Amino acid sequence: MTTARTAALLLGSLALFACGNQAPNAHAGHEHAAATAADVAANADAAPQDSPLVVVYKSPTCGCCSKWVDHMRAAGFRLEVHDVADVTPIKTQHGVTYDLQSCHTALVDGYVFEGHVPAEDIRRFLAERPDYAGLAVPGMPMGSPGMEGPYKDRYDVIAFRRDGTREVYASH
Repeated sequence: MTTARTAALLLGSLALFACGNQAPNAHAGHEHAAATAADVAANADAAPQDSPLVVVYKSPTCGCCSKWVDHMRAAGFRLEVHDVADVTPIKTQHGVTYDLQSCHTALVDGYVFEGHVPAEDIRRFLAERPDYAGLAVPGMPMGSPGMEGPYKDRYDVIAFRRDGTREVYASH
């Protein structure tokens, strides 16, 4: 294994560790579900009003989640970001099984988008309005939005239903 590849794996491991840490003042439990109007106004971006609102739940210490939020913002989406101590209840509530999980979860127009799904795939999915619960990029593949670096892993974007059926929606 080359030194550069070893360094990339080490950085990826550190990113996973950082995404799992909890800030001492992070909201606990289900408090994240009851955002006040002031919270929403403070966290919603000034993207065009006809742009879908992306509601993101992430750990306050996750750098790659923040980079994915920046990716979505740059693609013209409006964002409402909630830093929470535990994203698992949101994932469970919206049918994201363990094998599809990543570090952040986004809700848009009744759909769920798990992990580092590219903005262009979300935009196409929302235009098509398919009979799926949402899209997921399991894990944290290098080179996906928010996980940029010197190496790029091939990864699939998975369309999934609440009944467990799924298919590859896009490959990158």
